[in-house]
Amino acid sequence: PQPKHMNNFVRTFEDNGGVHINSGIPNHAFFQVATLLGGHAWEKAGHIWYDALRDARVKPNTGFRRFAQITYDVAGRLFGLTGLERKAVQEGWAAVGITV
Repeated sequence: PQPKHMNNFVRTFEDNGGVHINSGIPNHAFFQVATLLGGHAWEKAGHIWYDALRDARVKPNTGFRRFAQITYDVAGRLFGLTGLERKAVQEGWAAVGITV
């Protein structure tokens, strides 16, 4: 029953604030990006997400909006500021209710 949009974000004190239940939101953003880019997910979308997860700006308390911005920044660094990849990241996050 994971939500895939911020409109359905679960507010709870259980599960460290719902980290597992709400993980459907960034998971769906990744799916959207990978689908928009096509090909093998690990080639572009996976590369963006992996580098974003390793980014020094990601901390234990980093929220979805901050992580979305980091993936957008990383896509620009890896594939260019005007590249299709960066636009796909922006659209993928928008599909789950997060604006970058």
